[in-house]
Amino acid sequence: MCLAVPGKIVAAENIAGNRIARVEFGGITRQAYLDFVPEAEIGDYVMVHVGFAISRVDAKEARRTYELLEQVGLLAEEGLDRAEEGDSGG
Repeated sequence: MCLAVPGKIVAAENIAGNRIARVEFGGITRQAYLDFVPEAEIGDYVMVHVGFAISRVDAKEARRTYELLEQVGLLAEEGLDRAEEGDSGG
């Protein structure tokens, strides 16, 4: 199953006309495109689906959603569970 997971933008840059960010998901960092959320900035929380940030969310809602996904085991399916903390690459 593919789902949108909330994460925090920790870095962003423009590469070949695309806004690309490093997004942190509970200690694991992945790359995501920000082109669908041009207003998103470093420090914002975004919902990421298949490598694309699709919306901004507030920090409280992001944490709550992340914790729920973790509790039901869906983060493991997405490769974002804390058991894989050694994997910090994209």
